[in-house]
Amino acid sequence: MPFPAKYAGTCKVCSRPIAVGEPITSASSGKGYVHEGCAQGALDLGLGERSTPTAAAPAAPATVDGDVLRVWTDGACSGNPGPGGWAWATQDGRQGSGGAAHTTNQRMEIQAASEAVRTLTQRPILVVSDSTYVVNCFRNRWWQGWLAKGWVNASKKPVANRDLWEPLIAEYQRGGIDFTWVKGHSGDPMNDLVDQLAVEAGRAQR
Repeated sequence: MPFPAKYAGTCKVCSRPIAVGEPITSASSGKGYVHEGCAQGALDLGLGERSTPTAAAPAAPATVDGDVLRVWTDGACSGNPGPGGWAWATQDGRQGSGGAAHTTNQRMEIQAASEAVRTLTQRPILVVSDSTYVVNCFRNRWWQGWLAKGWVNASKKPVANRDLWEPLIAEYQRGGIDFTWVKGHSGDPMNDLVDQLAVEAGRAQR
């Protein structure tokens, strides 16, 4: 059951700050806490059963080669669930954003990446995200397990956000797409930009 956070911290799924008083749940592994809206994501990524260093902060180099187009993506949600927004942007000035009236942070993170790779057809493309939920799905190949098990997670429950994962995974399977993690709110100007765009898109949904 969710309970209010007594101390500030960082969500083990979305890597975003946990504010004092915000509804959270603890991972069943006993290692860390997650936003109430991120709890299902923790199970889908296996964090509910075990915790690994890569689950907390994926830092492996991307594998795409050649003239790589980098796109930064981000999702935001007020209340989680609540009104939210997604955004993507490239260093040459291209960008996109949108939102939903009732959503979660994870859904907006997935949609941001999906919208980016569907809109930007250049390959190879590197998606730069501060969401371990999105990055670990591909860097740690969680998606392969989901497909092999018929879209159920390690707890034998349906994988959350399948409607958004499926088109993104389909794009990934076509090749030329990779993901890399960036620490959120760490001074990366492009990460800061897409964060701002996603927050603004979410506000427009209120």
